[in-house]
Amino acid sequence: MKKFSPDWKIPLYRIYYDDEDINAITKVIKRGSFWTEGPEVDEFEKVVAGYIGMKYGVSFNSGTSALHALLLAYKLKEGDEIIVPSFTFIATANAALFVKARPIFADIEEETYGLCPSAVQERITSKTKVLMPIHYGGLPCQIKALREIAEDHGLIMIEDAAESLGASINGKKVGSFSDAAMFSFCGNKIITTGEGGIIVTDSRQIYEKLKLIRSHGRVELEPYFTSIRSSDYVGLGYNWRISSITAALGISQMAKLDKVIEMRRKSADYLTNKLLQVSGITVTRVPPGYFHVYQMYTIRVNGGKTARDALKENLSKRGIMTKIYFDPVHLTCFYRNLFKHQEGELPVTEKLCKEVLTLPLYPKMCREEMDYIINSMNELKGT
Repeated sequence: MKKFSPDWKIPLYRIYYDDEDINAITKVIKRGSFWTEGPEVDEFEKVVAGYIGMKYGVSFNSGTSALHALLLAYKLKEGDEIIVPSFTFIATANAALFVKARPIFADIEEETYGLCPSAVQERITSKTKVLMPIHYGGLPCQIKALREIAEDHGLIMIEDAAESLGASINGKKVGSFSDAAMFSFCGNKIITTGEGGIIVTDSRQIYEKLKLIRSHGRVELEPYFTSIRSSDYVGLGYNWRISSITAALGISQMAKLDKVIEMRRKSADYLTNKLLQVSGITVTRVPPGYFHVYQMYTIRVNGGKTARDALKENLSKRGIMTKIYFDPVHLTCFYRNLFKHQEGELPVTEKLCKEVLTLPLYPKMCREEMDYIINSMNELKGT
């Protein structure tokens, strides 16, 4: 039986919710019908796509399902290569394997922790079909340079923007730089529906394919659960839909997205100003014109893995939860065994992964909680 985490004095994140969220869910439940494929699903998709500045949105039961479906829609197949970072959640790389393509890991740069454009250039071959960068922890990567590379080589560009809803560069939203983008609504994201994901795109063709893939390959001219018409199935599909209850929560959460982002940024500014005075750590510097939404607040511990792990354990003893986001995907047991990856292949990624530590940050974080973290770090650094 799974053991739940202990009660932390300061957890890594707390979900922001209000009565509007509860009322939105309650309304759908009390309706007593259309708990699935209700009008809330279409509305949620339109709200998210409109916020990003894209024409279409297709929701899924997770960001992972969304990425899988998107690669199916683009007809990726065995022998194709997809360039991804190793400094990411494993689903980014796994999505390639789901369609029998191969994830090709490229190194990252140290300013935004995103794919390094020059490293990407070195990985492109005749088999490369997709470039799939991530925006780490709410900070946009060097997406403009990566987009130029994709265009120069005729590659499909997909943004894994799971962690970065609301982030932007000079006012242009993350998720609108590419052919399609994925956002996650998992529990620790900027806003959340518990689980869930969405693909946004300007392509009507991809939009229609995604709707088929997420619902058994079924052509739906009328709502399936209230129609007496027979349905036709035109391809292989999955049951990857979200419920109307989930979508209603998503609509309510989206209504306060900008408010939540501002709360996170205010807390992040306070932490940064204080942590600049703590020796032995490095805080993230946000490039000019970049809008960071701080889905995660990540520092680097200058002493490397030994010092980082010691800090993590000592903060844990004080009731402060921290987490390593991320360990390198290419050095996991699975990917080592599958592709014989070795240490030293991605020097910047491997160095960074030994230094990063994500600290607690959430919208309603109070000054006392932040001061407790900062004072604890100062005391630990002094011992």
